[in-house]
Amino acid sequence: MSEIFDIAIVGAGMAGASLAAEIGNAARVIVLEAEDTPGYHSTGRSAAFYEECYGGPGILPLTKASGHYLREHGFLSPRGALYLARAADEAAVEAFVRRFSGTDAQFERIGRDELERIVPGIRPEWDRAIRQPHCADIDVAGLHAHYLARARVAGATVTCRARIERITRDERWLIETGDGRAFRAATLVNAAGAWADEIAALAGARPLGIQPYRRTVAQLRIDPPAPADLPLCLDISGGFYFKPEAGKLWLSPHDETPTPPVDAAPEELDVAIAIDRLQAAVGWKIEAVERKWAGLRSFAPDRLPVYGPDPQVPGFFWFAGQGGFGIQTAPAAARLGAQLLLGRGPDAMTTAIDPERYSPARFG
Repeated sequence: MSEIFDIAIVGAGMAGASLAAEIGNAARVIVLEAEDTPGYHSTGRSAAFYEECYGGPGILPLTKASGHYLREHGFLSPRGALYLARAADEAAVEAFVRRFSGTDAQFERIGRDELERIVPGIRPEWDRAIRQPHCADIDVAGLHAHYLARARVAGATVTCRARIERITRDERWLIETGDGRAFRAATLVNAAGAWADEIAALAGARPLGIQPYRRTVAQLRIDPPAPADLPLCLDISGGFYFKPEAGKLWLSPHDETPTPPVDAAPEELDVAIAIDRLQAAVGWKIEAVERKWAGLRSFAPDRLPVYGPDPQVPGFFWFAGQGGFGIQTAPAAARLGAQLLLGRGPDAMTTAIDPERYSPARFG
C-alpha cells in the first residue's frame, strides 16, 4: 500500500526543506531523505557565508533577493570580505571589477596600508584587495532548522532513511525505497543535490551533467588567535579562503575535485595544500589542525542552478545544481521554485529574477 501526495521532494537538505516550507500550505507534500537526518551532506558541512559576488553575476539576483529574508529572520552576522591580491594578480582584480560593473554589487578597492590594518600579519607581497562590506556569516543550522519547522507546520511530511531504489510512472509517480516503502505523487521534485542526475535517470529523465565536486575545510588553532572581527579573506585567484570561527580559523584550499556522489571525506594532501597557501599569505603560526571535513558542491555545466519543470518528462521538476551558493540563495530560490511549481506569478522577493535563466530547458 502506497501513501499518496501531491508533491514528493527528493532530498531534505537546504534545497528540499526550503521548497517544502514554501509549498506546504498549498499541496500535500512529502520530503524523502536517504540519510538518517536531514542536511547530512552539503548543508550540514557548509562554511557558508553571504557574499554578493560569490557565484558570479548569474547568481547575484538570487543572492540579493535572499538578503532581506536572511537578515529579517536573524540568520546573518556581519563579517565583511576581502579578495586578496598581489601585483601579479592585477589582471584578476581588473577582471573582477569588469565582471561586476553594472550590477548592484557593493565593493571597493583598497591598498596595502588599509589591508595591513584589517589583516594583521599579512605578508608584504599582498598589497591590494577588493573589499565587500556586506558579506556576512550565515547560521546554516539555524536556517535549515527554520525551514524544516516551517515545512512541518505547513503540513509537509519529512521522512528520513528513505533511500530510493525505483521510480516509475503511470498516472502518478510511484517512488519505492530499499526497505519496501512506496509513495505516490503527481509531481516529483529533484532536490537531491549531488545525486540529482541519478534521481533523474531513475525517473526516466535525461541527466543534465550536474557534477559533484569535493570541497575541503580545516579548523586550525593559530598563534596569535584569529581576531574575531577578521573578514572573510579569499585569494582573488581562487587559491584559498579563510575566516575566523569561535577563536579558531576555518581554512579551505578552495578545491574543486570532481567526484561521484559519495559521503565526502577530506584528503590529507588538500589540507596540506591549504596550509601551504595560508602560510604564503600570512605570518601566523599554525599550532594544530583540530579537525577537517569535506562536502560536495554540485554544478550544472554552465554553473547556474537548475529550477523548473523538465522539458520532456511531465511532472518532473528540477531544483538542483546550487553549487556553493545554495545556502545564501535559499530564500529566493525556494520562493521562485514554489511559484514555478504552483503556477504563481512573481512577488516582491522574486520580481527581479528571470526564471528562464535557470530553466532546465536551456540545455536543449
